[in-house]
Amino acid sequence: MERVDVREGRTAPWPAWVPEALVSRVRAEGIDAPWAHQAEAAEHARAGRSVIIATGTASGKSLAYLMPAAAAVEEGGTVLYLAPTKALAADQLRALRELELPGMRAAGYDGDTPFEERAWVRRHADYVLTNPDMLHHAILPQHRAWASMLRRLRYVVVDESHRYRGVFGSHVAALLRRLRRVCARYRSEPVFVLASATIAAPGAVAERLVGLPVREVTADGSPRGGKDFVLWEPPLTEKTRERGAPVRRPATAEAAELLAELAADEVRTLAFVRSRRGAESVALEAGERLAELRPGGPAGEGAGGGRIAAYRAGYLASDRRRLEAELRSGELLGLATTNALELGVDISGLDAVLITGWPGTRASLWQQAGRAGRDGRRALAVFIARDDPLDTYLVHHPDAVFGRPVETTVFDPDNPYVLGPHLCAAAAELPVGEADLELFGPAAPAALAELVERGLLRRRSNGWYWTRRERASDLADLRGSGGTPVQIVEADSGVLLGSVDAAAAHSTVHEGAVYLHQGETYLVRRLDLDDAIALVEPARPPYSTWARGVTRIEVAEPVRECAWGEASLHFGTVRVTDQVVAYQLRDAATGTPVGEEPLDLPPRTLHTRACWWTVAPEQAERLREEGVELPGAAHAAEHASIGLLPLFATCDRWDIGGVSTEAHPDTGRLTVFVYDGQAGGAGFAERGYLRAADWLRATRALIADCECPTGCPSCIQSPKCGNGNEPLDKSGALRLLDTLLAGAPDVTTPEPETAQPAA
Repeated sequence: MERVDVREGRTAPWPAWVPEALVSRVRAEGIDAPWAHQAEAAEHARAGRSVIIATGTASGKSLAYLMPAAAAVEEGGTVLYLAPTKALAADQLRALRELELPGMRAAGYDGDTPFEERAWVRRHADYVLTNPDMLHHAILPQHRAWASMLRRLRYVVVDESHRYRGVFGSHVAALLRRLRRVCARYRSEPVFVLASATIAAPGAVAERLVGLPVREVTADGSPRGGKDFVLWEPPLTEKTRERGAPVRRPATAEAAELLAELAADEVRTLAFVRSRRGAESVALEAGERLAELRPGGPAGEGAGGGRIAAYRAGYLASDRRRLEAELRSGELLGLATTNALELGVDISGLDAVLITGWPGTRASLWQQAGRAGRDGRRALAVFIARDDPLDTYLVHHPDAVFGRPVETTVFDPDNPYVLGPHLCAAAAELPVGEADLELFGPAAPAALAELVERGLLRRRSNGWYWTRRERASDLADLRGSGGTPVQIVEADSGVLLGSVDAAAAHSTVHEGAVYLHQGETYLVRRLDLDDAIALVEPARPPYSTWARGVTRIEVAEPVRECAWGEASLHFGTVRVTDQVVAYQLRDAATGTPVGEEPLDLPPRTLHTRACWWTVAPEQAERLREEGVELPGAAHAAEHASIGLLPLFATCDRWDIGGVSTEAHPDTGRLTVFVYDGQAGGAGFAERGYLRAADWLRATRALIADCECPTGCPSCIQSPKCGNGNEPLDKSGALRLLDTLLAGAPDVTTPEPETAQPAA
């Protein structure tokens, strides 16, 4: 257990230019003076310098940007606030309205805003709270309707900016450059104020995001209550999985039991769970357990029906707002949530946080843990390890959590699959001229030439023009969902239950899939990909379902390579073809496979970036002579390396994929690929290439340290393996990695934290 000690706060005087109305409202809430970091960031913004404030959870970052924003509105200017989620923007709007600042007309503008209100917002609001999706689809394409606001725009607030990573970060970087270009059309040059959880090199990350010089404020002057941080490993069970591997009790079952016990003791608790399915399952099990612990009290009867509920993306907006209000009021004692509540939604007074499985980055771990203890009292954070290589490694090596700095944010503004669609959108907003090329970066000329060749843009003497009737903004998929979200509809009643991203539909709402929603279980009757609808019916099957697929990979364009003795390391562009071909039925209580059903779904092709390594034919032959089963050895090394890459790149296991083969047709060698799971790449595989020696040595150590004899989910088995974890060879993986690493450099030369991803 790690203890986080109490920290005293450091205040600063109120800047003289802050409106008196804001000072008096904040003082009425018990805050006599701003913390030092709030005042420092506010002074930078007021002086016209873009700034990022990167301090801990509950350090009051919102006041840092509210001070200059309120002053700008009082002087007749406007403010645009961007949040990565609707929930966060709605929470910020609620807080602004509670302040009742005279003259401030704050309004939300998102997909839930009624159409009759949108015209009022465009004409009259001076503090608009929205998200990147609405900026992309509704504000910039209709910038003439927003001319009054854009002409007076003084500040752009980019909240929770650490969430803009990977492909999403690349999209937002292009989007902010489009915003700056449109603002220049109306002769405004807004200052950017970014707020972030603690990240490495925040100033450099912010500059890459907005394309401007950005000051950084990182010295946290706020007080901090004490916290006990527990690393919790579920016990082994008598059950086995593929190949007889021992199975630990599911982390979700541990989380449900802890959540119920804490709720029974009136301890207000937030349980973070990795998946939508997991959040629903934890809420349901915890509610049932709470009913047993407190038979005279209310049971957890699904979202809002008891003292424990689930919260996740895909819920209707009215359900999400109600759950947030019930948690704030104390009507709910426990909430099982995806990372949708990791962000700065003001849920005060929580006593404990449960983190079910590694959240992907150290920054996210501390962000989630920081949701407890907001009122200054001592709090509890519990990290519950899944049966997963990285989770197991961290529980047994706590120095990898508590003794390391947080990661930098990885994204590639020059990703051609991102930049091209945004150049089309920019040309539809205003013709793209030669002067804009510097704004969009060094990859812009080549991207424009390709767009002209494809007939999407037309080159004229004064710039590039959009040529189509359809909306150019529809070309860019900001969230990387891969298409239109699939609507989940109850077949008999026609009630819309929620939605799922197109990219996840094949594996989560295929015909026969078990789908959980607000504590209720459904079976998918039919998936209609053409109409993007999944029809479901209520059911309570004694099993869960897991999709299985096949993956093929081709090398499209090598970018970098280096020799490791006879072996070699590579980075480049690849084509990945995935197809879900079946689904496995697993016992709901134990997770043991009980059957499998075939599926007939179309393949999906992804053009992305990958890191791959090969061993020479002579090395492979020597391993065969030693009795190593090369397909199983390569497969095991692939699984373990995917599990550990999140320690070296700002990603999690589900952001990346892998393929291994004894003799790949493009290399002629035994090859292991690890690739980014988003079109065009997200920077994760490149970070693996740059840190390959450290990454693969850690992978080798993980496999060797695991006490299982032949492999288990804690080392070489993967929960997302489309081949049912066959074949796998644990001892062979060690010999294969020894052979590979024999020619590796002694240490990886760490790339600078501010290094740009490769173009």
